[in-house]
Amino acid sequence: MKNKVKTLALIAHDNKKHDLVNWAIAHKEQLQKYKLCGTGTTARLVSEATGLEVKGYFSGPLGGDLQIGAKMSEKAIDKVIFFWDPLAAQPHDPDVKALLRIAVVYDIPIATNRSTANYILAD
Repeated sequence: MKNKVKTLALIAHDNKKHDLVNWAIAHKEQLQKYKLCGTGTTARLVSEATGLEVKGYFSGPLGGDLQIGAKMSEKAIDKVIFFWDPLAAQPHDPDVKALLRIAVVYDIPIATNRSTANYILAD
């Protein structure tokens, strides 16, 4: 039986998008092994910077976090890289908390910084 290609979601708050894009560029070879998706602007920026195909959902404040959370509950997403900014107020904070809660409920690995993102890719 052929191994399933895992799906990895990429999300970043505005103040962290640059960091996630740079991380993705540095890990492009490893990211090629995944089916990638992400919230709107993050997906577009990573795709443009790396040339990788990244399925884009809505932007986070417009429901993208909830879309990704729904996919996680359907077991359609295997891992999440979410460079979030815990020090900045987010207008969609309830959605962010829901996304984090869904990851815990469905036991989906979620990286919230560069160190944990590196660890998740090592798996």
